Amino acid sequence: MEAISKKPLQLNPIKLSQPMGAMLCFLGIKNCMPLMHGAQGCASFTKVFFTRHFNDPIAVQTTAVNNITAVIDGGDYAISESIKNITAKVKPDLVGLFTTGLTETKGDDIKGASSLVKDIQQMVYVNTPDFEGSIESGFAKSIEAIIEQLVERANELDSNKALIIPNVNLKPIEVEKIKDTIALFAYEVFSLPDISESLDGHLGLKQGALSSGGISVEDIRKLANSSLVITIGKSVQKCGEKILEKNANINLFHFDSLGGLEDSDKFFKRLCSLKNISQPHPSIVRWRKRLQDALLDTHFTIGSAKVVIALEPDQALSVANTIMEAGATIKAIVTTHRNDLLDSIPCENLLIGDFEDVESFLHESDIVISNFHAERIAINHKKALLVRGFPDFEGLGNQLKNDLLYEGSSYLLFELANLINHHKLGVSHEH
Repeated sequence: MEAISKKPLQLNPIKLSQPMGAMLCFLGIKNCMPLMHGAQGCASFTKVFFTRHFNDPIAVQTTAVNNITAVIDGGDYAISESIKNITAKVKPDLVGLFTTGLTETKGDDIKGASSLVKDIQQMVYVNTPDFEGSIESGFAKSIEAIIEQLVERANELDSNKALIIPNVNLKPIEVEKIKDTIALFAYEVFSLPDISESLDGHLGLKQGALSSGGISVEDIRKLANSSLVITIGKSVQKCGEKILEKNANINLFHFDSLGGLEDSDKFFKRLCSLKNISQPHPSIVRWRKRLQDALLDTHFTIGSAKVVIALEPDQALSVANTIMEAGATIKAIVTTHRNDLLDSIPCENLLIGDFEDVESFLHESDIVISNFHAERIAINHKKALLVRGFPDFEGLGNQLKNDLLYEGSSYLLFELANLINHHKLGVSHEH
């Protein structure tokens, strides 16, 4: 069980807010406009945050609640006016409405406000106060809302149709690789949401005012006839249960992690069993052999390393599973909220805390795996930093970093081993 930091507040938080997760989810839907119901500064911060991380323009609008409307408006007016302004310029297939701490504290009725404009614009609404939860829960809540409000009930199944529901930590290339891998088992694969087509860094013909790709609203409506649904990550497990309510005949598989050899084996074993085949596509078998070789090649470097992980729980679990297979010693995992799955990881310290807590574990560690905000403490303590999670403001190609299944796990192990070796070389040169 994770210990909780005894401090009365977080001084340098790792955690990101629920509205940020909701916004990322809606950006994975084609021709969607995320609409943040809150102050203008909240939307501006989130837009700049993701623009810097992905190095691409990010579409978002705000109801721009101010000190007057915060007092006299129950949300109806601000939301209605925002929809009028949006539809006067563009024609979204969907507007994803999500709340912030300000409007949740006010108690705005976003369901009622959405119903007032349903004849003008297709909407999905979700409550995502930023005084609770994290980016993981905001992303998951938005998927649940999309399933409840858009997906149509069905009784029949399309035997060739599969759906994956990724957690917020999966990068665009990882979503794409998982889709492509499942397609090798003779499925047409959809993802809800699908950031592999909207935030993957492709060069479009022009900058659009709406999300540039992703799963269409029409495809979302028909997802309940998928014969196979796969949820990836503890945070989205409930999403699979929600779609099962739309069609009880669906084959629902859940995987807490797809990082490393053992978890990847479980994934492919389930797919092979479902398709009644003895082994997967030859390219998958080949990548398994490469990962086995990668584990041998990196064992001498990673096996002597002491690591501190400071990430959201789903990503912390995936990274930890992968590097432990190469012999890494996990000195501490500092995460943002409780996840019982982390109890299974053999590490000396498991804590819900902030970067100040991370710093307390660095004196006896070699490397920290966390987001860009850990850079300062890593430099101060002369430790190596492997950047993962949100944000990475200095790195390029964040959307194309693959850490999952046999192929991505190999890349992660080599990147970590090379970083450790280069760091040791740099430290030795200082002396």
